Amino acid sequence: MKTRVDQKFAELMKKGEKAFIAYLSAGDPNLADTVDIVLRLEDAGVDLIELGLPFSDPLADGRVNQEAATRALDAGSTFDGVMDCIAQIRERSEIPMIFYAYMNPLLSRGYENSITAAAQAGIDGFLLLDLPLEEAGPYRKSLTENSLNAIQLVTPTTPDERIGKIVKRANGFIYCVSREGVTGVQDKLAEGAGALVQRIRDQSDAPVALGFGIGTPEQARGAAKLADGVVVGSAIVNAFHNSPHTPEGRAAATAIVKQMVDAVKTV
Repeated sequence: MKTRVDQKFAELMKKGEKAFIAYLSAGDPNLADTVDIVLRLEDAGVDLIELGLPFSDPLADGRVNQEAATRALDAGSTFDGVMDCIAQIRERSEIPMIFYAYMNPLLSRGYENSITAAAQAGIDGFLLLDLPLEEAGPYRKSLTENSLNAIQLVTPTTPDERIGKIVKRANGFIYCVSREGVTGVQDKLAEGAGALVQRIRDQSDAPVALGFGIGTPEQARGAAKLADGVVVGSAIVNAFHNSPHTPEGRAAATAIVKQMVDAVKTV
């Protein structure tokens, strides 16, 4: 069974378009507003939503996304609350959504219970940041049983032999980390990003999405020329955090995102 993620990439590839993937921390500034923001992003042309599952120690994230997770937790976001948020979005939208998640929140309430609850709420897949390839077998089994995508990360320091092992276990798409380090907007696209995308394509036909450090229309356009999709996180988190939490403020933040969406869609 194909997920919404699979269907979206197939649809875009058929049209010759690149995917725009937007990252948000679920619950920032609160869960009710997360529903509103996701729907606004869909209206702006975003193809896929990557929702951070709030966690107190997000080691792969830079300051912007760490603070977003902290705001979400301070606002009272819980695992069950996030699942309800997903279900509310699903009442109004079929936009593909995946969780950007760490293992502790899932293990703390029982991994299989967590995965099943997410699938029932309407999520399409998981990107598990701190799950090593060597330990992933039992956890991937639960994703497969729930018909969820297992998104895999490849970084600039990943050797070719290991890339081969990672991509064999990936589905949905492969998340290509454009540079070393944590998330966060950078001044320019990493010089080695294109070479890394090619190293992945040499070993897999799965769609490749390029992320980490992309935060302007120019950078988004450049990334879209290299990969099948572009992931923008910190710039979007900042846009909504720094705008008033009013309909007018949300519209202004969405307009900033739409500039990046349009840049990707013109490639």
